[in-house]
Amino acid sequence: MRDAATERSAGARRLWRQAALFAAAALLCGVLLGGLSAWFLGSVALAGLTAAAYSFNFHIPAALVRLFAVGRTAARYGERLTGHHAALSDQTTRRVALFRAMAAAPAVRSAGWQLADQARLADYLDDVEDLDFARLRADLPALLLAAGLAAALVATACIAPLALIPIAAWLAVLAVAARRLARTGVRAWEQTRALRRDGAQRFGAAMAAVVPLQAEGRWAGHCAEALGRFSRADEAERTLRLSQSALDALASLLGPVAAVSVFAAAWHGGARAEALLVPAFLAFSWFALAEAAQGASRMVVATLRRRAAQAGIDRWTETRARSAAPARPPARLATLHSAAWQRRAPNGRPLGSPLALALRAGRPTILTGASGIGKTSLLKQIAGWTGQDVLESEAGPLAAADRRATSMFCPHDAAILADTVRANLFAPARPDEELWQALEAVELAERIRAAGGLDGWITQDMLSLGEAQRLNLARAWLSAKPLVLLDEPTEHLRADQGLRILGRLLERLQDRVVVLSSHGVGALPGTETIRL
Repeated sequence: MRDAATERSAGARRLWRQAALFAAAALLCGVLLGGLSAWFLGSVALAGLTAAAYSFNFHIPAALVRLFAVGRTAARYGERLTGHHAALSDQTTRRVALFRAMAAAPAVRSAGWQLADQARLADYLDDVEDLDFARLRADLPALLLAAGLAAALVATACIAPLALIPIAAWLAVLAVAARRLARTGVRAWEQTRALRRDGAQRFGAAMAAVVPLQAEGRWAGHCAEALGRFSRADEAERTLRLSQSALDALASLLGPVAAVSVFAAAWHGGARAEALLVPAFLAFSWFALAEAAQGASRMVVATLRRRAAQAGIDRWTETRARSAAPARPPARLATLHSAAWQRRAPNGRPLGSPLALALRAGRPTILTGASGIGKTSLLKQIAGWTGQDVLESEAGPLAAADRRATSMFCPHDAAILADTVRANLFAPARPDEELWQALEAVELAERIRAAGGLDGWITQDMLSLGEAQRLNLARAWLSAKPLVLLDEPTEHLRADQGLRILGRLLERLQDRVVVLSSHGVGALPGTETIRL
């Protein structure tokens, strides 16, 4: 049985095929509408000059004109609906993979207490959108335009071959203009992105320090610098838009150039009266095809934005799992140790002198020290979130990637998803009885029952800091990982409540390697303490 991701991917492929068929039908109807209209008008004009006007049947071509007009409109709506549905279906699968990659990226793992740089995160979201919709904005229209141009050139070669000379020359001009737009567009878009990112970072820094900046009289200057970056970004984007308008202007002339060339070539070949009807059909078909070519600049810009987006995403994930797959991590751990463990800051800077690290299952280790001394950094380093250090275990050496797969890291600032309580416990395979046991152990069961039970909907702002922290500890209670790391587990809790919950949790995890940081919990029975 295929999993949900595979089914979504298959469904998206079906939608893309439907969108392509609708787009091809819209283009075909547009070409036939333009050509048949010109042929019909020419035939009516020629028949009006002779006795054939009395017997000319205009009902069938008139009905076909209406059919193609309605067909083009219906096909365009179908293309829009199925195309956007396909693009959004792709997002469901693609974004899960991209956000998983971003969450595993070193830039995120090595962050301090915050998850990531918010300006870079906003940039990342824009990149994902550019990547998702490039297929709709660039790939599909470009494919259909290329097919239409190929068919029109073949028809022109058969009906009015001399017209190929000016048409090919004009297409070459369009190709040169598109290439120039691609070159200038890359520079303009990179400059736009860089200026907006810089402006967002400057403005965010100013907003974070609004009171001292106002007190020093520097608030207006900092805001002006940030907003100046946005203004320069708008100027760079304006340059890109001007380049697009130049290409669009040239593309709009493709229809008239091709139509005049076809008529001139046919006339030069001796076609007169009825013999001009077929060239007229072809000439006005070129007009309809040129309408699709007017989106060439959007295709070029969508393509370069996709490349920039992919490069941005690659920078997020450039060092993620490029080496060989790590060895299968052990299901149980008895010891983790290092004779000379060099502590490091999130940016890789060494902290203090190397220390002898000996972690044992059944004997929790408490990291103590003043706030900011590096307790959280050490926990992340042990978890394999930062650095490439190796710890020895009874099963052999454990590299950072192995420890990431082996550990459950419980940060001190709990993230609550806008979802059910059950989903927020991160234990989908556990029965309800075990979930309630975990909530009872952290003294949160009554609050959850009042909120609607395990299937009640919760958000970050529905829980107090203490309630969110207890839900976080319930996740640790339910985890099956052999290495559990708790960052300030009793923060936001009353002292007596924190000690009760911590005692139950350590008893539950007595067969695991447990490391916790705290500046409010003293020595506990059966624990070891490392003072930093």
